[in-house]
Amino acid sequence: MQSSQAVNSAEVPTTQAQSTGPFTCLAVSLLSAAALAIRLWCIACKPFWFDECFSVEIARISWGNFFRLLWWREANMSLYYLLLRIWLHLGQSPFFIRSLSAVIGAATVPAVFWLAKAFFDRRVALIAAALFAFNAYDVRYSQEARSYALFALLAAISSGFLVSWLREPKRWNRTGYVAFSILAVYAHFYALLLITAHWIAVLLKGGDDKGVPGHLRRAWVTIGVAVAPLLIFVAKTGAGPIKWIQRPGFGDLLQFFEHLSGSNGWELLAVVALASAFAIAPLGANIFKRNQAWDVWLYQFLLIWLLFPIVLTVALSFARPVFLARYMIFCLPPLMILAAAGIARLRRAWTIGAAVAAVLLLAFQGTLFVYGHDFDNERDASGAATNFILDHAQPGDAILFHIAETRIPYEFFRSLRARENTASPKYSGQLGPEILFPNHGPGLDYRDFTGKPSAELVRKTASQHSRVWVMLMNNRTSGKPDPTTTTLTHVLPRIFPHVEQWDFPKVEVLLYSK
Repeated sequence: MQSSQAVNSAEVPTTQAQSTGPFTCLAVSLLSAAALAIRLWCIACKPFWFDECFSVEIARISWGNFFRLLWWREANMSLYYLLLRIWLHLGQSPFFIRSLSAVIGAATVPAVFWLAKAFFDRRVALIAAALFAFNAYDVRYSQEARSYALFALLAAISSGFLVSWLREPKRWNRTGYVAFSILAVYAHFYALLLITAHWIAVLLKGGDDKGVPGHLRRAWVTIGVAVAPLLIFVAKTGAGPIKWIQRPGFGDLLQFFEHLSGSNGWELLAVVALASAFAIAPLGANIFKRNQAWDVWLYQFLLIWLLFPIVLTVALSFARPVFLARYMIFCLPPLMILAAAGIARLRRAWTIGAAVAAVLLLAFQGTLFVYGHDFDNERDASGAATNFILDHAQPGDAILFHIAETRIPYEFFRSLRARENTASPKYSGQLGPEILFPNHGPGLDYRDFTGKPSAELVRKTASQHSRVWVMLMNNRTSGKPDPTTTTLTHVLPRIFPHVEQWDFPKVEVLLYSK
């Protein structure tokens, strides 16, 4: 029975070459602890930005609004929002909110070890775990309240269960592969690219007369049925939620691989690329051929996992930009495993140690960089803008947001100020100007996450106040104001003769007064 279920099972080892002893368990535990420490260190050094505030406010709204919002416009990353919703019951400081991603990032270290050991041996697995633990790209996204660290973890576990299932076609491995593949898709819908890469790799390996064993086809059908709501959501919304993505150029791709390797420069990329090439070189032309032996197919699997999602999204971007660097974080585990396999090919122990030390030294420099900077350079100053408004607002003031989403970071930073002020005897429970738009009732409503104010609404509501604040974000295209900004700058000056403006990084604050 076993030979009929595995992919060319006669060539597939069914047992691991080495057991995991106490020393190995200790080493992985220490690497995981180190990974957690470097992800928690300076985790609150950088301010929250729009996307992180968005995560928190989605997780904090009522259950009814939560599910409506997921179905209406935010089904992607829904698993992370659910986990964060639970996590927030334990604490709501910026440090604690981000620490969920840090814990997940540290948990990925043993997952990468297990995955690499399923591919190779204990030595390669330990090196891969060490490279991942100190990789600055994962550190960067393990310090952010978004789903990217979770995506990398689930991608590693899903792939590990697939390889384990091909080695030993047991129900536990099949269940693990199906379950974690489904979870990965709900963590980020780009996990569909991972599952497609799995399909291509299995097809390349060969199986029955159709190229894919029946039990694998049934597993993928099960996954497809389970993620159908997300597929319907994608079909319903189209490319609207990612229409802001820009088409990548060659320089963008080179920079992406520099960052993925764990650095802000070319040196670490060169070392990682050289190590990966050293791992693949002995295979020669076999790396491009179908129906290869297990030890060749493992490298094919890693290369397809690493390159296929990137190549496909870049190719599609010529028609509609869909490549975004951080969406490709699930390609990090195969890169680290390939580099580890190349380093492990060195003949002497001291050369292996020297190579690992060189990589970790360069990676540490990358980690120091991300403590104070972003690879993507997209962080805004919505927190500083919100605090400025709250510090200078007067009784009777009102505020409107030129697009509904701008209210989200304002609400997050206002909630931080509110918690600080609750201890004050002067605190009345109302903080900041009255919100004119978007406003569908007390607290955030799922309808407050989208929309733009009309000229009629602005004229009707603003005229009832002597001062109105306006907060603008993401309101320019090619340096020109968008139509909503143009509407506001035409309507409000007719009501308010005086206007003041303050500029913050990627945020503008205006105060109209009579």
